[in-house]
Amino acid sequence: MARDTVDARPVDTIAALAETLAEGCKPESDFRIGTEHEKFGFHTDDLSPISYEGASGVEAVLTGMEQLLKWERIEDAGKIIGLADPTGGGAISIEPGGQFELSGAPLESLHQTCREANSHLAQVRQVAEPLKIGFLGIGMTPDWQRKDIPVMPKSRYEIMTNYMPKVGSLGLDMMYRTSTIQVNLDFSSEADMVKKMRVGLALQPIATAMFANSPFTDGKPNGFKSFRAQIWTDTDRDRTGDIPFVFDEGFGFERYVEWAIDVPMYFVKRGTTYHDVTGTTFREFMNGGLRGRIESPEPTVGDWDNHLSTLFPDVRLKKFIEMRGADGGPWRRICALPALWVGLLYNQDVLDAAWELVKDWTQDERAALRARVPKDALQTPFRSGTVLDIAKEMLKLSQEGLKRRAIMSDGDLDERVHLAPLEESLAAGLSPADVLLKRYEGAWNGDLANLYRDYAY
Repeated sequence: MARDTVDARPVDTIAALAETLAEGCKPESDFRIGTEHEKFGFHTDDLSPISYEGASGVEAVLTGMEQLLKWERIEDAGKIIGLADPTGGGAISIEPGGQFELSGAPLESLHQTCREANSHLAQVRQVAEPLKIGFLGIGMTPDWQRKDIPVMPKSRYEIMTNYMPKVGSLGLDMMYRTSTIQVNLDFSSEADMVKKMRVGLALQPIATAMFANSPFTDGKPNGFKSFRAQIWTDTDRDRTGDIPFVFDEGFGFERYVEWAIDVPMYFVKRGTTYHDVTGTTFREFMNGGLRGRIESPEPTVGDWDNHLSTLFPDVRLKKFIEMRGADGGPWRRICALPALWVGLLYNQDVLDAAWELVKDWTQDERAALRARVPKDALQTPFRSGTVLDIAKEMLKLSQEGLKRRAIMSDGDLDERVHLAPLEESLAAGLSPADVLLKRYEGAWNGDLANLYRDYAY
């Protein structure tokens, strides 16, 4: 999230909070695709993480991007922490450990999404190469220890850093050592939102397996295909997970609100000040729990939007739906992740077929998938087969959805072209992590310096 919301409209009832989510409903003709992707910056001479300050740091890259793009500067306590397209397009932000993120513009087609990603990576290279900085797309830092990763000067991250060890053992690893690709998608009605949330949550572990790309920690194999996904299982149980209530009869906007308002907040922003309110739920906030502690102690829509951005379920609901299960990866997978979900969710017949695929899965089965996939990825057992079998069905449905969209590129190809990396990996039965491990054990001879050489953008 590049910029915290400052909407000052008061909000004091569950119905009002639910209405802010319902504001996201839009006709299918207005559906858009918003892709976010993160990457790790490193010094090309010694492969160490880049700090915030200095001639070859995050600040220098952001300033260079500001001059190149002419985007608006976003600051926190006088320090540049991001950029926003003044025409209402995308935004650039930094994650806690300096992960460099593009939050893409809401676009009509996957072809546009891929052009946006390619343009962004070219622009970043243009600025970073003279600074001897490279960028790596992977789910978790392969060899940096957490103590060696610099802390970005962002007030909300300071609050989160202090809070994370109180609620889980791996939250700081999540903040400082992981990166992701995710896609934000629209819904037309409450019923459409419900079906997309259910399909998304059921199939999120399958997407995690397909994009698993974090098999190394502290310079050696960690025993997982997606250690990033494993990290999320012990980060903060109040605000993460597969939120099983989504599958309950009667689920809708208000039920999501009922869950969200009982999750402890991180902060409330007033002016330029971030107030640490950890331990206070949004429900308590609505009931006057911050009176006497902060100025203007009544909650606003901006407070609510900011709180929603600090919830981390596998699929997150705002005025749109966020698919959050994929590890960061090579540039082709930046296009493949939104392609997978757009194909599944943006055609009604295909969405219905995807629901038929998963609707009889039990909560125990969904939980078992989420627990096993980080370790075994595509080889995870499920019923009489494996996750690879489900992934192939999932891909086939997505291909059909993109075929029906029939949106052509300048080269007269439809959007299925962006699924090519997934077709290749599923045909081989290998996740990206499987390939990395084979290279580590083979041609790389256990030297992860090769990873930076072969996989940098």
